[in-house]
Amino acid sequence: MVFDYLDAGADDEISLRRGKDAYSQLEMHYHCLAGLQPPLDLSTKIFGHDVKLPFFTCPTAGNRMFHTHGEAAVARAAQRHGTLYGLSSLATTGITDIVNYHTGPKVFQLYVWKDRELVKEVLDKAKEGGFNALALTADFTWYGNRERDIRNGFTIPPNYSVKQMIEAIRKPAWTYDFLSADPYTYACIKDDVPADSLASFVNSQINPAFDWKDAEWLLGEWGGPAALKGVVRVDDAKKAVETGFSTMWVSNHGARQLETSPATIDVLPSIREAVGPDVEIIMDGGVQRGTDICKALALGADAVGIGKPFLWGLAAGGEEGVYKAIEILRVELDRAMGLLGTGTVDELKKRGPGLIKRRPGSVRDYHDVYSHERGYGGGIV
Repeated sequence: MVFDYLDAGADDEISLRRGKDAYSQLEMHYHCLAGLQPPLDLSTKIFGHDVKLPFFTCPTAGNRMFHTHGEAAVARAAQRHGTLYGLSSLATTGITDIVNYHTGPKVFQLYVWKDRELVKEVLDKAKEGGFNALALTADFTWYGNRERDIRNGFTIPPNYSVKQMIEAIRKPAWTYDFLSADPYTYACIKDDVPADSLASFVNSQINPAFDWKDAEWLLGEWGGPAALKGVVRVDDAKKAVETGFSTMWVSNHGARQLETSPATIDVLPSIREAVGPDVEIIMDGGVQRGTDICKALALGADAVGIGKPFLWGLAAGGEEGVYKAIEILRVELDRAMGLLGTGTVDELKKRGPGLIKRRPGSVRDYHDVYSHERGYGGGIV
């Protein structure tokens, strides 16, 4: 149940597969004899703050569902790596608590809520908690059709159906972790309300009518660096810059919202061209390897968000699992940049468009033999 919640995409999961496949269609045309020695300098700036890595853990809801230490474990691992930390407004750890685990740069993610007083309250908490930037998620005005969750009867927390109890018996470590910990809440909104009671409240607060004028009001209330998260079109990117967003966050919500939305790596170069070299761009979606991060940086991203890789680490090993997941990607990125012939992130971004070439796709590019076992019809079998 929890595995499918984390692993799944919307509808037939076409966008989910395309988001992964898109990286395999990009070849890295490397320079040899570049005279580089490891470790390379992977440092950069995100939201104007120095970080040691050009990638970071995306804001993701309900981290305590995967491990009892939840967001605290992720924040501590990000702190140890010296990179940005992102907190979801549907987190299970309070906004002002995060500063106890991560003292570096942080971004707070906000959904399009109806209640402006609630928004003001949450923004005040984010400022108090030392968050340096805001990310408005604009692609969540409707809840995506995640059919694996429907088939599994997924609820937060579990509704203890016969099927879920059988799954719990089959996963004793997760079950012990869940039952031995305090019930989790959506602590960024109302920390005294259990997650199951809050679900209807969250649904009632999502505002499909949220528009550019509402975004202008939000930016005025925040008064600091802000990203528009969910950009996949050139015209929306230009409008976001005109509205006052400092950062474009190219994202399709992990392919969990609109089915057949484009792979983010495919639209990234056009958005970079549209906004020019001085507007910060963050990209997430389909990232599974350090080579994926390298390609995104080369094609126009200033930073890359990761989701599933660190959440798998969290579920498997808490803080150490997250740290290990980030470390694997760090080593892979260092290796990819070295073999490509670029010694710094700045050099990779400047020379990147000449180093990454697209070729026609092949059925051999992403051999997903386990797709049917996971309950969807994709992959090559």
